[in-house]
Amino acid sequence: MESTDYIFGIRAVIEAIEAGKEIDKVFIRKDLQGEALLKELLDKLHRSRVPVQRVPVERINRITRKNHQGVLAMLSAVTYHRLDHVVPELYEDGVLPFVVVLDGITDVRNFGAIARTCECAGVDAIVIPERGSVSVGGDAVKTSAGALLHIPVCRERSAAGAVRFLKDNGYKIVAASEKADINYTQADYTGPVAIVMGAEDVGISPEVLKQCDTFVSIPQFGHIGSLNVSVAAGVIIYEVVRQRLAGNLEVI
Repeated sequence: MESTDYIFGIRAVIEAIEAGKEIDKVFIRKDLQGEALLKELLDKLHRSRVPVQRVPVERINRITRKNHQGVLAMLSAVTYHRLDHVVPELYEDGVLPFVVVLDGITDVRNFGAIARTCECAGVDAIVIPERGSVSVGGDAVKTSAGALLHIPVCRERSAAGAVRFLKDNGYKIVAASEKADINYTQADYTGPVAIVMGAEDVGISPEVLKQCDTFVSIPQFGHIGSLNVSVAAGVIIYEVVRQRLAGNLEVI
């Protein structure tokens, strides 16, 4: 890991927040507590909606052996957007909205590949939850071939909350699920739409599934039984593009 990807030390992290640095998450030593400076840091992290993970000191030591004081902040390679800002802006711009929600994607290669497809297909924004999601660091940007520098990424408190917000604002929520009865080509994507892709191992969480309007699957005829999530996302994303082009609708 490059030293430019992180900041360590309580005071240094506080100053980074005050300077407006985009922080992806902060590791804090499990047993660290008590002092006023730490409380100030925790307050600023909470107000800035930065995820905090309490970890063994060995986790931090694997990244740096310098005097980190039990605190290390991972910097984001992009500036996060807010979904409640992006959604009205898309409507104001007269755009036919197309959003992709990633519920628990943790593999940086899958995330980068999905982001690359999203950018090429004219997706308006990618939504990820604060916790249980991949970090948007330098590796993710590189894997996306730079796509993450061009497409808004909205980091929300929860995927379920983000999906509920999109639904309340007129989006049709389409979930990709191997158990769905509807072929992905049979769903209608010609209105404002959000495609939800689940985690590599467990799929879409129950809390998110409850918010979805339509469930679609991709036909499979081999022996393996499942597609890589980035491949599945690409298939469905381009079905949205196909339908919109066929209906002479604006793709971007």
